[in-house]
Amino acid sequence: MSQSSISPVLELRGIHKQFGSIPVLRDVQLKLYPGEIHALMGQNGAGKSTLIKVLTGVLPSSGGEMHLDGQPIHPASPLEAQKLGISTVYQEVNLCPNLSVAENVFAGRYPRCGAAQGFRIDWAAVNRRAEELLARIGLDIDVSRLLSSYSVAVQQMVAIARSLGVSSKVLILDEPTSSLDDDEVEKLFEVLRRLRSEGLAIVFVTHFFNQMYAVSDRITVLRNGNWVGEWRAADLGPQALIAAMLGRELAAQSARPAALPAFDEAAPALLQAEGLGQAGQLQATDLRVRAGEVVGIAGLLGAGRTELARLLFGLEAPDRGVLRVDGHSVSFSNPADAIREGFALCPEERKTDGIVAELSVRENIALALQARLGVRHFLSRAEQTAIAERFVASLGIKTASVETPIGLLSGGNQQKAMIARWLATEPRLLILDEPTRGIDVAAKQEIMEEILRLAKAGMAVIFISSEMSEVVRVAHRIVVLRDRKKVGELPGGATEDEVYEMIAAT
Repeated sequence: MSQSSISPVLELRGIHKQFGSIPVLRDVQLKLYPGEIHALMGQNGAGKSTLIKVLTGVLPSSGGEMHLDGQPIHPASPLEAQKLGISTVYQEVNLCPNLSVAENVFAGRYPRCGAAQGFRIDWAAVNRRAEELLARIGLDIDVSRLLSSYSVAVQQMVAIARSLGVSSKVLILDEPTSSLDDDEVEKLFEVLRRLRSEGLAIVFVTHFFNQMYAVSDRITVLRNGNWVGEWRAADLGPQALIAAMLGRELAAQSARPAALPAFDEAAPALLQAEGLGQAGQLQATDLRVRAGEVVGIAGLLGAGRTELARLLFGLEAPDRGVLRVDGHSVSFSNPADAIREGFALCPEERKTDGIVAELSVRENIALALQARLGVRHFLSRAEQTAIAERFVASLGIKTASVETPIGLLSGGNQQKAMIARWLATEPRLLILDEPTRGIDVAAKQEIMEEILRLAKAGMAVIFISSEMSEVVRVAHRIVVLRDRKKVGELPGGATEDEVYEMIAAT
């Protein structure tokens, strides 16, 4: 499609957004043409979600201009944006599962009969027109059935059909494939290609490289709230895209890690996953970890790193593959099963899934051990205090007292307390998901040193981090994920650039 003679249906110029004195978008540009799929790419925190909220009226901009069909627009709410012709389908389908498909398609704008019938809802028209909209995207289902009776993939299609029902000029898809398997993704892409051929302009927000390249015509990249640039998808290869997203060139110049603690490479695996996976979350993955070994899990956001950790710890149930501990096949129905095998997990979301902010440092550290011991062996306050004080001293947790509410501690000290919680259970395998996110440099250094100390003492560690410099520094071996699947492994001593090159390889 040549765009030299075509005017953009949507154009954003110099968009700014700040919260108080903190800027989150700076001079962002976007041109969207009719009949194109335009990918919006960037790492977590790049500003993609904020830009969509500004565009759809959830947030007011702090500066800049938005034009739709050449006319300035200032949507003050999502409803107003919809009336202008800008619709959004989010990762989590925001429809009503307790209503029928047809009711969801027309909720809030039901066709009605005339005044003689008291303006009652014309249900025959609701069902007929819902079928027509779904037929437009190639979906033939019973629209009178409850939405909840259909798969997530079908619900995504229904959300798209609802958007088309308001005469959309622009359709924004925010991570629409995150819960879909490969076949469902391809069906969605067939729909997008059909809508593109009809002239609809589509913004596609995703973290999956392969999917982005499969359907996108052009790419806009954001980084740290800044507009980096715009390219034809055919002109920007994976390595160049990663460089644009991260703000660095892949020049094979990153430093190699220092010497790592030795471990017995001939020892049998403590943990071995063979073809472990879950539909829509992670493709079949092989993984092995030995005592005293640090295995790094590398990949960009959305690669499947956290999904793998949740499968290993029993937070999610795999639907394929085998998990072995000490050579024996195991099946974890919940995290308690994993804990009994000596597993521990420090989750990615420290504040929501880790700490209990209102409880003391002592209580937070004692939680996992108490859960492992059960109600028959209740830890006394004196026992809890002794355990907490021991780890406060050994990990250097800065707190006035073990009775201080953990919510009052800095992020780094909260993270150390989460590690202490699991060390108190004396685990054989420690899974760390983003343990250094949101903490200061000094605290990062201390946590990295603690990981190496634990490995030297014989503990197996799975280390997940979006900071590639941290992964290459502590890992004896690096497992590389991309688009929810394992694409390879690298030995300890690999550089950051070697990891990125494997991520970018097609």
